This record gives sequence, C-alpha cells and structure tokens, in this order.
Amino acid sequence: MMMKKKVILLIALISYSATFPQKNSISNADKKYDHYAYIDAIKIYEKVAKKGYNSAHLFEKLGNSYYFNGDLDKAEKWYEKLFTLNQTVEPISYFRYAQTLKAIGHYDKANQMLLVFYKKTNDPLANELLNNPDYIWKLRENSGRFQVENTRINSKYSDYGPAFYNNELVFSSARDAGGIFQRKHQWTNQYFTKFYVAQNTGEGYLSPAKKFSKNIDSRFHESTPAFSKDGKTMYFTRNNYNNRKKGKSSDRIIKLKIYKATLSEGKWDNVTEMPFNSNNYSTAHPALSPDEKTLYFSSDMPGSLGNSDIYKVAINSDGTYGKPENLGKTINTSGRETFPFVSQKNELYFASDGHLGIGGLDIFKSKILNDGYSTPENLGSPLNSPKDDFALIMDSQKQMGYFSSNRDGGQGSDDIYKVQEFRCEQLLKGTITDKESGLPLGNAKVSLFDATMKPMGSLQTDSGGLYRFETIDCDKTYYVRAENDGYQTREVSVLIPAKTGETIVNIELEKKAIPIEPGIDLAKVLDIEIIYFDLDKWNIRPDAEVEL
Repeated sequence: MMMKKKVILLIALISYSATFPQKNSISNADKKYDHYAYIDAIKIYEKVAKKGYNSAHLFEKLGNSYYFNGDLDKAEKWYEKLFTLNQTVEPISYFRYAQTLKAIGHYDKANQMLLVFYKKTNDPLANELLNNPDYIWKLRENSGRFQVENTRINSKYSDYGPAFYNNELVFSSARDAGGIFQRKHQWTNQYFTKFYVAQNTGEGYLSPAKKFSKNIDSRFHESTPAFSKDGKTMYFTRNNYNNRKKGKSSDRIIKLKIYKATLSEGKWDNVTEMPFNSNNYSTAHPALSPDEKTLYFSSDMPGSLGNSDIYKVAINSDGTYGKPENLGKTINTSGRETFPFVSQKNELYFASDGHLGIGGLDIFKSKILNDGYSTPENLGSPLNSPKDDFALIMDSQKQMGYFSSNRDGGQGSDDIYKVQEFRCEQLLKGTITDKESGLPLGNAKVSLFDATMKPMGSLQTDSGGLYRFETIDCDKTYYVRAENDGYQTREVSVLIPAKTGETIVNIELEKKAIPIEPGIDLAKVLDIEIIYFDLDKWNIRPDAEVEL
C-alpha cells in the first residue's frame, strides 16, 4: 500500500515538473501579449505548443496574435485547434475563426461560424446571412468592372494608406530608411511607419518613392494623410505623441490621434491635434468631403457600435470643429469599419469586416444622401480578396485609384495596388401590362429620364409589351414613364446597381376612369345590353346578372 502511494506521488511530481515550466512560459508570453508585443508572444507560445502542451488559453492567444497581425492562414491553424477542444469560447472567437476560414477558402464552415456568432450576439446580420447563403460566390465572381495591379513603390515591409497630393501619391511605409536609430513597433516587429511620396508618371503609374517630409516625423507611427485641394493643409494619423510628449490612456496604451499640419514656405509645420481627440480612445484615418466642410474618420470612442466606427465632424468656417457624429447602423456594425474616403461624386468608400464579405477587411461603397446613406455595396473581386483590403482612394473622373492589401502574391506584408474601374453599363428592360387583366400592352410609349428629368430616349413596346434601353450608366437614378391610349400614365424611379448586368422594371397601367355628365345614358357609356325582368317581378334574372 505504501509503495502504491509513493508511485502515485512520483507521477504527480513528474506531471507537475513537466507542466510548471510550460505554465511559467505562458505567463511570460501573456505579458508580451498584454503589451501588444504579439511577435515576441508568438515565439514563446509556439515553443510551449511544440512541447505538446494543449490548452484553450494557449491556442486562443496564438490564434489572436496571428490574427491581429493579419496572418490569417496561421491564425486559422490555432483557432482550429481551439475549437477541436470543444470548450466554451468567447463569441468573438467564432467571428475571428470565420474570417480565417474565408482566407483559406473554407466558406461553408466560415458561414456556420458567422451564424453562431451573430446569434450569440443578437446581430441582425444573422438574417442577412440566412437570406444570402451564396453571397461569397457572387462576390468572388470577377465582373470585369475593376482591373488591379501591383505598383512599383512597394517594399518588403508594410506600405499602405495612399493619398492624392497634386500629381503625386503620398503613403505610409514601414520600410528600412537606413537610419542608425530606427525604432521598431513591438506589435509587428516592423519599423514605425513614415510618409513617402511618389510621382505620377502618367496613367496612374508611379516613380520610385522618397521621403515626404522630415518635419512631420515623430518617434512613432504617422499614417493615412488627407490633403486639401489647394495642397496647403494636411490631416493625418499619429500615435499619441506631440511636441516630444507621449500621452497614455487609463489602460496605459498609446492611442491614435488625428493631427493637422499646414504648408508654410515649402515646409509642413504648425502640427496641431484635433479637439475631439482623447487619451482614452483612438481617432484615425481622416478623409475630407469634396466641399472640405466635413471630416470623416474612424474611432472607437464611447457610443461606437463595434470595434471601430466611422464618424464625421463639421469643419466650421472659422476653423473650429463641430461635435463628432456616428454614421449609424447603415454603415457601422459590431465589427470594424475604418479607412473612409469620399470621392468627388460624394461616394463614401470604407473598409469593413462587419458587413458580409469575402474575407478579412473588404472595401465597400455607399452613396451619401441628403437623409443618410445608401446600403453599402461590397465591390467584390478582384478589388476584394480573402485577406485584408482597405484604404481605397478613387479619382471619379479618371475612374482610377489605389488601395492597400495584404493579399497573397504581394511584395510585403501590405502592398499598395493600382485599380482601374471600367465604365459600367446596364440593360434596362421590362414589360408594360394591363393591371386588371395582366395582358401585355403593345405599342405603348416608354420614355426614360435622368435624375433631373432630362429626356434620355423613348420607344414603343413590341407586341408582347416589351421595351429595352441599352447601355444605361450604372449607379444612377432614372425615371421610366409608360403611356398608352385609354390608360393612366405612370412613372417609376429606379436606381441602377453599380455593376454590369441588367435591371428589370415592369409597369402595370390602369385604365382611365370614364367621366359621367348629367343626362348621359349610362347603358351606352358602359356598353350594357338591355336588362330584362320577369313579368310582375322585381328581382334580376340570372341572365341579367352576367351582364351587370
């Protein structure tokens, strides 16, 4: 009996001696993780995992560390191990696992994970997913609307966040600038990003990049610039560091803030931070409206619907700023909405992983309306990929722009790509019918008008009531008017989708009411036959019922 107890004790001691160092290592890795040193944390976590140590905590932290660095392929490996343990996990893990599954093409399983996440969080996107189970395949279809190609300005590091500046492109890069005292960011183990500039040599092609302005550089990140039309004002994102002072939040994290700089005597100077910044939340990725009276940006300030939302703030004529406004549930979700940009046509482009997409961050477009925003449109493949696609800027007149992506095949962790949008045209067609009988109305007149009621053309329906307007511009509102003798004219509005294809608008016409003047014989007007009654009877005979 005594021998048996000694054996049990020995086994327990061996087990303890084997697991204690692993737990101690995990504790050290957790400290790195909590301080956002994900690359250093990964090294320790993976050493522990290679020794056969299994735990939900270990697998989740490894998955998250890769996920936060945009390495979705490796993140999927560890999330799969996490879910194989069949233990209770946080709802957000279902969402992240789904994004990584999309990255490797496992869309059906990704949708299953998303559905669980939406239901656990009471997210209305659950219904959208149930109603559109094949959405990924539709988005992955190359419509021919966009042509995407890599640019020569990229490095083996992270290059992202382009902005138009005169005939140049300014962007952020973590490339090695050759300095002796270059500092690295512990999150990614890359150098802190600085601004670079490249000349547009024609048709969107760019010259080799060079440093933009040393006056703007700080010890930490600078990124995502936005310039005024006159080129004299720049808004940009920077870590909470100004005038050689570093700010920290209550959780001891250096947040992101938006700053403004002005061009004076050829130098960028007078760097000031926006009044709506805070040490306790981030504001980032500024974008100006075409009239330069509104600044759009991303933030996780209190009241946000998700991890980050898109906001706007008025720029007053005296240089002051209004109160930031959340763009609301049409744009923002429980996920991330970020990197806004507003085109000359007042179209809002932004990146999101909350709306249904191909994977990671996808790029969406929404029209800015007088009373809100149109439903965001996923711009699909090849602009979007299973990885992160973000920070799109677009010249609406040239239908050309640039965006950032960490998709497979790039030169670095993030690359800047050139995108050309081709003219989008649709076929507008439909059938004109009698509302009462449902029969087609041949030879009816159908007219097309633009949003200002300018005539765009007219035609007659064929014998089957069919009409066709060829090569209608996409993403515009039109009015279709149908007329026919003896019928009331009807007019309907239609918003043509922003993708090549066809739009069907069927119109039913009602017959005109016949005016009745005093003294008119109704039997003749209504074309009623003589009604006969039986002798000395008041009730209507069966044969008369039919006529009436």
